[in-house]
Amino acid sequence: MKIVHITAGAGGRLCGSCLHDNTLVRALRGRGCDAILVPAYVPTTTDEENVAERRVVMGGVNVWLQEHVPLFRHTPRFLDAALDSRPLLEWLSSRTGGARAADLGPLTVSTLQGAAGRQRKEVAKLAAWLAAEVRPDVVHLSNALLIGLAGAIRRATGARIVCTLSGEDIFIDQIPESHRGEIWRLLHERAADVDRFVALNQFYADFMAARLGLGPDRVAVIPHGVDLAAFPALPPDLVARRDARGGRLVVGYLARACVEKGLDVLVRALPMLADHHDVEVVAAGATVATERGYIAECEGLATSLGVGDRYRWLGQVDRPGKLALLESIDLFAMPTVHPEAKGLPVIEAMAAGVPVVAPDHGTFPELLGDGDGARAAGLLHRPGDPADLARAIGELLTDPVRAAALGGRGHALARDRHAADSMADAHAQLYARLTSP
Repeated sequence: MKIVHITAGAGGRLCGSCLHDNTLVRALRGRGCDAILVPAYVPTTTDEENVAERRVVMGGVNVWLQEHVPLFRHTPRFLDAALDSRPLLEWLSSRTGGARAADLGPLTVSTLQGAAGRQRKEVAKLAAWLAAEVRPDVVHLSNALLIGLAGAIRRATGARIVCTLSGEDIFIDQIPESHRGEIWRLLHERAADVDRFVALNQFYADFMAARLGLGPDRVAVIPHGVDLAAFPALPPDLVARRDARGGRLVVGYLARACVEKGLDVLVRALPMLADHHDVEVVAAGATVATERGYIAECEGLATSLGVGDRYRWLGQVDRPGKLALLESIDLFAMPTVHPEAKGLPVIEAMAAGVPVVAPDHGTFPELLGDGDGARAAGLLHRPGDPADLARAIGELLTDPVRAAALGGRGHALARDRHAADSMADAHAQLYARLTSP
C-alpha cells in the first residue's frame, strides 16, 4: 500500500500539524509502511528528523500569483517550475510570518474550490504527478483547508482520501464574515470528497462533525502521538528537582505566542502567585512577524505588573532546547482562551513527567485523564481567568508531593495513549479498512 501525506508548510515556524505529520510518517515507515510526506505551499519545519520530500506541491509563489495576477493562471510549466524552486520557497517560508488570516479570505475560498478555483493549474499538476509517478492507494491531507484538492486527486488516482481535523476553526474565525460563511459552506460541500476524517480527540471530532454535517462513522479518533524515545523512561523525581534547585520555582509554557494560546493570561496570574511563592515563568514558542507585537505586549505587561524579573521569553527553541525546558520546570501551563484541538505541548509535558495546569475546555479534560480525579495528570481552571489559573498553579506549588503524583500519572498516560507507534498502528489499520475490497 502506498500512502502519501500532504501537509501544509508553516512558514519557517514550528507548528503542531507539521510535527504531527512528520512523526506519523516516520512511525509508519518504522513499521514497514510505504509512506511519504509531501509539503504543500512551502517546506515544513520540525524539531526532529525531517522526513518530508524535497518536492513542494502547490508552491506558495505560484498559488499567490495565480490568486492575484490572472496572467499566471496561464503561464507555461517551465516558468512555474522556476517559481517552485526549493531555494525560493525556503526564502519565502522565512518571510511568510507577515500573512494574517484576516487577509486570506479570498485565497482560502479559491483553494477550497479546487479544480474550479484560481489555482486549478496547480491542482491539475499535483493530481497528474500523483497519478503518473506516485500511484498512491491513500492520500492523507493534513487539515480540512486542503480538501479542495481531494476531488481532483481521487479522480486522477482512484486513491482513498483521508483528512485530519486540525484546529481549522481558529483560522477561519479570524477571516471577515464576507468570506467566512463561504469557507464553511465549501468545507461542508467538499467533505463529500473525503472517505474518512481523523480527529485527535473526541472533543474536536464532535465539534467538526457538527460543523461539516458528518455522520459518526465519518470521523475516526486517533490520539496525537509523540516519539517517546527522547523522553524519560521513568517519571522524574520532581521533589528532588525542587530541592536541588533550592530556590525559585519554575512554571513552563511552550506554544505559539498568540492571543489564542493565552500567554497573557499566564502573565496576569504571575503577580498573584508571586505574592505567596518565589516563582517565575519561562516561556518559549514560535515567533513570526504578526505576533511580535503580542510578545512585546506580554513582556510589557509583566513589567507593568511588577514581575518583569520573573518572566522570561526564550523564543522558538529547537528539540534539545524544548527538552531542556521541560527538564527544568516544576509544572507546565497552557492557558488557551480558544478551545484547543491538538494540545501537543501538553502531551510532551506529560511525557516528560511534569504536571499540567490547563483550561477546562477543548481537548484538555480528555488529555488530563477524562476528568477522573483519581487518574488525573493535572488540574483544570476556568478558561481566560488569571485568578483561577493562579489558584490551580498555586495548589501544585504549595504541595510538591501532589504535583509529583500528577506528573507520574501524566507520564503513564502519555506512554499508554500517546506513543507514536500506537498512532501509526491506528492509522495503518484505518488505511487498510479503507482500501480493502
